[in-house]
Amino acid sequence: MAFIRANGLVLHYRILGRADGPALVFVNSLGSDLRIWQDVVDAFCGTYRVILYDKRGHGLSDAPPAPYAMDDHADDLLALLEQIQVKRAAIVGLSVGGMIAQRIAVRAPQRVAALILCDTATKIGTAESWAERIAAVETSGLASIADAVMQRWFTPSFREVRSAEWTGWRNMLVRTPPHGYTGTCASIRDADLTADAPSIAAPTLCIVGDQDGSTPPELVRHTAGLIPGARFEIIPAAGHIPCIEQPAVTSRLIAQHLEEAGYV
Repeated sequence: MAFIRANGLVLHYRILGRADGPALVFVNSLGSDLRIWQDVVDAFCGTYRVILYDKRGHGLSDAPPAPYAMDDHADDLLALLEQIQVKRAAIVGLSVGGMIAQRIAVRAPQRVAALILCDTATKIGTAESWAERIAAVETSGLASIADAVMQRWFTPSFREVRSAEWTGWRNMLVRTPPHGYTGTCASIRDADLTADAPSIAAPTLCIVGDQDGSTPPELVRHTAGLIPGARFEIIPAAGHIPCIEQPAVTSRLIAQHLEEAGYV
């Protein structure tokens, strides 16, 4: 484990792979930490300098008072990259991580060699739906919404066949700091990146689980259509977190996109 102070916060991060390789950054979803990538990153450690981190309010990173803005998350990642002397990287972002990646691609295009936007969109949910979720967590805690979230994260077969993993990932969710979770909910609630999507210049791949209950395939397909030249792929037998449910397919699609982008 490694910790660094960036943008006024202590962030937990991990660097794997080749020290001299091109940088490849993975950004987590709401209610998760860097462990969600554990079955994906091994495929890239032989070629890339792989960077994982817990965004603010999650994992072992600081959880400042809510609410947060999407640019707070983007500023944190940019500051982390500065501290570890990464000038240019490919970014893989899942859900809110994909929104953070989009902001960086727009704000600092020279820093982004390629984008993989996984189960995300330019606009996720409504102000009303996020207000309801925030209120539920503030009133009754994360456990009160955990089962509904898990149903969107994973397919029914995952729960039946891999029930111990289901329980473990549910534990990760409910142990997220409540104000870190609601603070990030607010950042998603307030973010509409639609107008900026056509200005994204980095080679972009948008992928989504075929049974994603949070950002359904048609929403992700629509996002891909807004980004010039973006490619769209559906991952079979996966929900909102295909890096856990279908890591081999997820890894293959990421690797193919990086190769096609010339980022090797």
